[in-house]
Amino acid sequence: MRGVWKKQGVREAIAGYSFMAPTIIVMGIFVILPITYALFLAFNKIRILGDFSYRFIGFKNFIRMASDERVWIALKNTAEYVSIVVPIQTILALVLALILNSPIKGKNFFRIIFFLPTVTSSAVLTLIFMWIYNSNGLLNNLLAFFHLPTYNWLGDPSVALKSIMLMNIWSTAPFYMVIYLAALQDIPESLYEAATLDGANPFDQFVSITLPLLKPVTFFIVVMGVIGTFQLFDQSYIFSAGSGGPNNSTLTVVLLIYQYAFKSLDMGYAAALALMLAGVIMLVTLIQRYFFKEQN
Repeated sequence: MRGVWKKQGVREAIAGYSFMAPTIIVMGIFVILPITYALFLAFNKIRILGDFSYRFIGFKNFIRMASDERVWIALKNTAEYVSIVVPIQTILALVLALILNSPIKGKNFFRIIFFLPTVTSSAVLTLIFMWIYNSNGLLNNLLAFFHLPTYNWLGDPSVALKSIMLMNIWSTAPFYMVIYLAALQDIPESLYEAATLDGANPFDQFVSITLPLLKPVTFFIVVMGVIGTFQLFDQSYIFSAGSGGPNNSTLTVVLLIYQYAFKSLDMGYAAALALMLAGVIMLVTLIQRYFFKEQN
């Protein structure tokens, strides 16, 4: 009898691993292998022109970051971008979800219209906004029509990064709006009915019912927003033609990694920067998790 159970357990294990095999293979090729190779690159001096060669240099690539002025500029720009975009896009997504969850006419039409930027190519959106931000573009003409000051949105270091922020808030908030909308529709209507019978007004219901029940979804949205904004690349690359200008004002960590890897061909240092960025994202995510856990 024990042998039968053993054979059955082996068969179940084989069947289980067979079902898991495609996922394990994909994870191994596209996640584990690249991370392992990045670790190898980060601790070596790599030569890729001519004959491929490498030389172990220990932590020199990581030590080099401390004296690299462009790393600190990229970190500052990225931190500013994350700290502004994530809160605004989260709040805007919640507000839009609340509006579309209310009994208004044409809800389905507005849901489609609001969601269109999310399904549009990021590169296409960036090119459209470059036209809008042009000195004689739509935005400056609109500001001039209302006798408001105009700006050199793409060439002024003080507003260039803010131009990217504005575009990304507009294009990413609808995606998180859909997530909030699904969560709002999952809240039992009976809770609001009971609160109404107890004399709670809509604001009290929002604070006491809606926000607490949306906390897990908010945590997910904030974490995904932080991870996404830390990886800002394509918009900054297209806006600045890959330079991070004007005056390094749109230089982000991922764009800097690209420059070192594919322009300077310093693969080891680029890999070290990528690992540093991964560590920063992981640390910020853990801090967010601790904060949300403390609020529960």
